[in-house]
Amino acid sequence: MHEPSKADQQLAQSQSLLENLARLVPGVIYQYRLYPDGRSAFPYSSPGMNDIYEVTPEEVREDATPVFGRLHPDDYDDVANAIGESARTLQTFYCEFRVVLPRQGLRWRWSQAHPERTEDGGTLWHGIILDITARRQTEAEKAVLETQLQQARKMESVGQLAGGVAHDFNNMLSVILGHTELALEQVSPGQPLHVNLMKIFQAATRSADLTRQLLAFARQQAIMPKALDLNEMVQGLLTLLRPLIGEDIDLKWHPAADLWSVKMDPSQIDQILTNLLVNARDALSDVGKVTLETGNTTFDESYCAEHRGFVPGEYVRLDVSDDGCGMDKDTLSHLFEPFFTTKQLGKGTGLGLATVYGIVKQNNGFINVYSEPGEGSRFSIYLPRHAGNAEQAGTNGAAAAARGQETVLLVEDEPAILELTTTILERQGYTVLAAQTPSEAIHLATRHPGPIHLLLTDIIMPEMNGRDLAKNILAANPHLKSLFMSGYTAGAIGRHGMLDADVSFIQKPFSINELAAKVRVTLDRE
Repeated sequence: MHEPSKADQQLAQSQSLLENLARLVPGVIYQYRLYPDGRSAFPYSSPGMNDIYEVTPEEVREDATPVFGRLHPDDYDDVANAIGESARTLQTFYCEFRVVLPRQGLRWRWSQAHPERTEDGGTLWHGIILDITARRQTEAEKAVLETQLQQARKMESVGQLAGGVAHDFNNMLSVILGHTELALEQVSPGQPLHVNLMKIFQAATRSADLTRQLLAFARQQAIMPKALDLNEMVQGLLTLLRPLIGEDIDLKWHPAADLWSVKMDPSQIDQILTNLLVNARDALSDVGKVTLETGNTTFDESYCAEHRGFVPGEYVRLDVSDDGCGMDKDTLSHLFEPFFTTKQLGKGTGLGLATVYGIVKQNNGFINVYSEPGEGSRFSIYLPRHAGNAEQAGTNGAAAAARGQETVLLVEDEPAILELTTTILERQGYTVLAAQTPSEAIHLATRHPGPIHLLLTDIIMPEMNGRDLAKNILAANPHLKSLFMSGYTAGAIGRHGMLDADVSFIQKPFSINELAAKVRVTLDRE
């Protein structure tokens, strides 16, 4: 029997060493040869070829076609061009690309190889291919998180701007609305001036609604949460909301049985539904269907781990869906940005969905949106379950505006509002002690010979905020009732902008009847 030569022994040892090292290296070590006639093959590839491409080294030793058949169609040209460029320049081949494998599905690959020219004019590469799917997924998740962080910072910045503007804007609107109402009382409906005054009043009211949307978006709106039955709330609002979507659109209402309670301000349910219904209406051309649904939903940690944006817990779900035009992915990615709108110029403010987002986040809930172009949209609002029973959801200021004879200590740092509010209260029969600063109010309270029944004070003022002023005056007048007013709370009323249940509050701007009713209700409270 022929004894192997020393060269054969060394070659066998080298091959054995290569095979053993190749098993320790992740991915696949390979030689790739490109012939002058365009054919290609992998003369050598380590066993990792079976994992990287799901083909055996033997299957591609003479023909590389099975490997190229695994490349993602969108990446095929990039890989081919990179090979061609490396063959032409003899520069190192480097490429990241996707493959679609029978068992593993979509995966990411990274390859680097050094080329050399062969005697026949072709090219031979010595290289390595690694699986980089995990890194690519991590990078994608990081990009999503960075985008969400940038979005949150942008919304926070605009929210701070909105809240700052809202205070002064609400003060001016209070003056406009108040004096317009006083003028309307003195002009009969038949006079031309009455029409002009009504247009001023309507424009100011619309501006007040816009300001409330800004505050809701900024999550700086003062809220008075109550335990609510969402079915009752929606049912009570349907009569008011139906005109929003028009007669040609079919509005369906499907309340769930045994719905859990939620705890939030009733006016915020109104804002959520109004904005979502207007959004659904605008997604429909002329005719279509809008559906409102409620339900109880529980998410566990395993479900939330597989569904981005979902939070474990028990929730009451409010769905608003339509069969309109739907939205593409790009629109969905900007949906809750402030001032983003797909509507024509002058047709929308871009604050509606940002308002909904702000309200839901303020109440520790979250939103999920599903939409496809031409297939309609579904907005699912998830609000945390409240363990207590629902209260009767009455509306603030619903009591009839009644007159009074009590004495009111009024504190307001804006002179125009101080004058206007004094006039309104005096016309209702109250005696008013008007002060522009907290120190002036304390002076009036200590010097006034008779009883003071109500402190009506702004929240944010120089020297001292309204709550501290109330504590100061209550020390000497323990039976004094307090009513706070503000157009901007920014946490000055209570933690996270929420009012305690026993605190009386009226949001600026307010109408004459709203103020009169709120004053009367506060005075009559036990």
